[in-house]
Amino acid sequence: MHEAAICEALLGQLTTLAARRDWPRLQEVRLRVGLLSGVAPEALEFAFSALAAGTVAEGSALVFETEPARFACITCGEIDHDRLEFVCPRCGGPLRLLHASRDLFLCGVTPSSG
Repeated sequence: MHEAAICEALLGQLTTLAARRDWPRLQEVRLRVGLLSGVAPEALEFAFSALAAGTVAEGSALVFETEPARFACITCGEIDHDRLEFVCPRCGGPLRLLHASRDLFLCGVTPSSG
């Protein structure tokens, strides 16, 4: 389960960031997940809640945003789509993948107000 290793690295970044900003706790952590990143958000969320215990991120919510991919539909042309499916959601035609991200980005942190 590579999500545990990802969470360990993420928690290291969050701990460093919180210390620099003097944040005692975090309320929300926002991640942007590339469609081809291989990251399963449910598994990442499970690992995060288990590994965050006793850290500044304990109890914080993970919010996921999927980075859409660019597909080509023979009928409609190019479209952005946030699922790895090969049927056009507009016309039902076949899709061909043109570009999709493999990245995972930390794109925002909200400190706890209390």
